Amino acid sequence: MSVARGEEPAEIVFKNAQLVNVLSAEIYLTNVAVDDGRVVGIGDYEGRETIGLEGAWLAPSLIDGHFHVESTMLTIPEFVRAAVPHGTGAMVIDPHEYANVLGLDGIRYVLESSKNLPVDFFIMLPSCVPATHLETAGARFTADDLALMIADDRIAGVAELMNYPGVFLGMESELAKIRAGKGKAIDGHAPGLRGKNLNGYALAGVRSDHESTELEEAREKLRLGMHLLVREGSTERNLEHIIALVTPQNSANCSFATDDKLAGDLVQEGHLDHSIRRAIELGVAPITAIQIGSINTARHYRLRNHGAIAPRFWADFVVLDDVEKFVVRQVYKKEKLVAEKGHYLG
Repeated sequence: MSVARGEEPAEIVFKNAQLVNVLSAEIYLTNVAVDDGRVVGIGDYEGRETIGLEGAWLAPSLIDGHFHVESTMLTIPEFVRAAVPHGTGAMVIDPHEYANVLGLDGIRYVLESSKNLPVDFFIMLPSCVPATHLETAGARFTADDLALMIADDRIAGVAELMNYPGVFLGMESELAKIRAGKGKAIDGHAPGLRGKNLNGYALAGVRSDHESTELEEAREKLRLGMHLLVREGSTERNLEHIIALVTPQNSANCSFATDDKLAGDLVQEGHLDHSIRRAIELGVAPITAIQIGSINTARHYRLRNHGAIAPRFWADFVVLDDVEKFVVRQVYKKEKLVAEKGHYLG
């Protein structure tokens, strides 16, 4: 608190930054003081170390709202090496294939292998293991299995309910999985679902969907209170078809997600930085696109102290040379420099 009051110097002050303030939807010149890995103040501060940004943009690190890391065919640490230089600071992941093969031990492995990395991983518990009853899998999850792990702080909720007919038809086995979420996020998976059946799906407690491929489908889901995950991955590229729906008035209910991303696309094309660039190219204001890629996702999944640059938030930053083209110069994780000019520093 003494640092925030200006009575003691901060560890680091980022001077002369064009702060991308996703909380007030503004971009303005200021200084950002950080101490012990967190932002402690915005404004005129002294620091034991000063980093002069000379008018470069300072934005919050990006957060992917739905991702299967298995699609990269990389281990989690190797995925991090590829993603961090693109500005990624946190991930909400569904380790569905880990669970398909290893059951709850697969989830425990993901929790352990994603610790102490320059990306924070939050896990959604797979709800459909196996995906269909026709598959041969290493495990079968019921609501009781989900209940065993839901209390973990890094479990953000229940992953995509792929048996959407089972949900809107009121199958007890599916509704029990929603109840097992204990008030945490419940992700949907409802490709093409419209009308009264979609109403039933939303009524059951499903709070988001990433499967919209057409604008009117996305509009209907948004109108029914579902958080819209705008997907732009490798196999499914829906952003250009639905981004016109997003306005400053409704954008708080939208996030970016990649779902599945091949390693080659991740390296050559980018991660969420690619989604932000495409959105801006298609007419979304830069501040709105960055909100969709950061604070909106943090709020929806209740990721405390993530997604913005303000006192108490983690010092997870992206330094940009060009906010319109989202050109990443540097990436900081809890005030530590972890990537620079496309190179991972760890």
